[in-house]
Amino acid sequence: MDFVQILAQEFHLRPQQVQAVIELTDAGNTIPFIARYRKEMTGSLDDQVLRELTDRLEYLRGLEKRKGEIEKALNEQGVMTEELQEKLNKAVTLAELEDIYRPFRPKRRTRATVAKEKGLEPLALWLLMQLPGGNVQAEAAKYVDAEKEVPDVESALAGARDIIAESVSDDAALRKDLRALLLREGVIVTSAAKEEDSVYSMYYAYQEPVPRMAAHRILAVNRGEREEFLKVALQVNEEKAVRTILNAFVRPGCEQANQVEEACRDAWERLLFPALEREIRNTLTDRANEQAIRVFSQNLHQLLMQPPIKGKVTLGVDPGFRTGCKLAVVDENGKVLETGVGHFTLPGQTFQKEQSAKLIKAMVKRHGVTAIAIGNGTASRESEQFIASLLPELPGAAYVIVSEAGASVYSASKLAAQEFPEFDVSLRSAVSIARRMQDPLAELVKIDPKAIGVGQYQHDLKQNELSGALDGVVEQCVNMVGVEVSTASAELLSHVAGIGPALAKNIVAYREENGIGSRAALKKVPKLGPKAFEQCAGFLRVADSKNALDATAVHPESYDAAKLLLQALSIDMKEVKGGVPGIGEKAKTFGMDKLAEVTGLGLPTLQDIVRELEKPGRDPREDLPKPVLRTDVLDMKDLQPGMELTGTVRNVIDFGAFVDIGVHQDGLVHISRLADKFIKHPSEVVKVGDVVKVWVVDVDMKKKRIALTMVKDRK
Repeated sequence: MDFVQILAQEFHLRPQQVQAVIELTDAGNTIPFIARYRKEMTGSLDDQVLRELTDRLEYLRGLEKRKGEIEKALNEQGVMTEELQEKLNKAVTLAELEDIYRPFRPKRRTRATVAKEKGLEPLALWLLMQLPGGNVQAEAAKYVDAEKEVPDVESALAGARDIIAESVSDDAALRKDLRALLLREGVIVTSAAKEEDSVYSMYYAYQEPVPRMAAHRILAVNRGEREEFLKVALQVNEEKAVRTILNAFVRPGCEQANQVEEACRDAWERLLFPALEREIRNTLTDRANEQAIRVFSQNLHQLLMQPPIKGKVTLGVDPGFRTGCKLAVVDENGKVLETGVGHFTLPGQTFQKEQSAKLIKAMVKRHGVTAIAIGNGTASRESEQFIASLLPELPGAAYVIVSEAGASVYSASKLAAQEFPEFDVSLRSAVSIARRMQDPLAELVKIDPKAIGVGQYQHDLKQNELSGALDGVVEQCVNMVGVEVSTASAELLSHVAGIGPALAKNIVAYREENGIGSRAALKKVPKLGPKAFEQCAGFLRVADSKNALDATAVHPESYDAAKLLLQALSIDMKEVKGGVPGIGEKAKTFGMDKLAEVTGLGLPTLQDIVRELEKPGRDPREDLPKPVLRTDVLDMKDLQPGMELTGTVRNVIDFGAFVDIGVHQDGLVHISRLADKFIKHPSEVVKVGDVVKVWVVDVDMKKKRIALTMVKDRK
């Protein structure tokens, strides 16, 4: 199998690009490293394309491996023919391969195998040949044998039909045609399995063509069936399907045709349709799984890449009722300055509220707090109201509601216990809430991505595939932003290309004992060899290094070239520390092609270095909209249809987007209300973290639902 040509065609790439990617990944290079530092070889392919390409390569290699296993099995059985070999060579999916192998695969004892044991296979083959002038009754009579449990002609014919039915069912070409028919014209039909109201009520009498079945509806139907609220079936024009089979196997006009037709109809009802129904359901589930993982990955990427709110001493509030609200003040770098507990969420509590107000005001004044991060969990609403009431007495302070998703997971984790052994679980959560406002990426990498909750039906998905995809997103984001090696946590370092958990711990241990004053010093970290250094060095920053390039995304392998670049443009290395404004224009004036010749760099790498020197260590998150800091508070009862609000997109799913509008309950903007034109998916319009203008459509106080629109006057 020519992987290069196949992948080049599928991804519309030059074969040289594909070949380079295969060679680079096989040599142990990471996706972030290839995407950033091997652009000349790959033609500047980005992370996403590289991941999709390598995933597809893995599938093709698995296909090739399975093809080899099947070839070996067929040769060992002595049934391999030129025709079979050609079919195997042409197979492009695992399903096709398994269809080809199906007739030869060792089977459990079936009606067909029982019939073969009775010596009825020659009769079946004779019937299938459908020769003119054949006498079915006379031919079948030859196989009547009481000792073999074939007492009469009809028993002989029934056994022969069982053999024919299995043979028809095992026909690879037929299965392919029927599979295509079901995928094209099949209809998923659902009905109620029990007479009681549930979240699945809309599916109690529902049907939808297979090609149009959206991912979220597939997953909803699957869950409803699994929870025994729904009965689910696949329907298709049965006569059309049977006609497809008959056209392939029946030759009208001879006596044997009736027997073959009966066997074909039995094959459809008993063997083909049940198996293909399972296949189609599995195919739909796989597609839904892929779509849901794709949406989850996109949302996670946007969440991790939310801009940090830097330079603010922050008060983190973990709301609660009975045990009070846990408070934690952290400085601009996330260092914990003070903790406390306030009781201000339950009705009454006049004295406790007064004491809590004094405590919060003192903490704010003592540390110069300018931002308050409130978790959005239980008692968030009440906490928000209390904090908002204090703002007139807290000059310069504002608050933001922060998603608590995964905070409890982190606070109860071994990592949190190691980081804050002196704090109880709830205080750790308050620290985490404050820090995720300051730098969402650095804090959220401490949490299993699956616990962050920015997707749909995540517990129904293939967990290994979900974990792999989300880990890839985390790796991409961490390396895109870069990591300051002198302050980064081991958890954050573990996501840097080429490092992993063990090396991350070694880096932190070495840093605590010796300090890390340069990128070169990383080579002294135990077990961090040349390959690991090559992969990680460009993504690690050392701000205080004597070498100004150590604080940039310029890879050490290009330091000499960067120095030649600076010399050619008459720029002193000392200027690099704070950035070199106008270096881009100077480079253009000098001539990029000429500079490439002087430095020995390819144009893509040269352009990257120029951009980096202009603004060293530039955070790509800076270009994104900042979270909305609030100074007021709304209640659901304050909302009126037509009211204009500003909110932050919290989650994007197949049928819409959930928006935080400053009310405890997020509002839903249905896909039909996201834009004034048709869109296939909400992600075309919004992404997690976007700050958007919305209008209230409807408020359902009983169900705690808020309907919003992003298109004014669209209800």
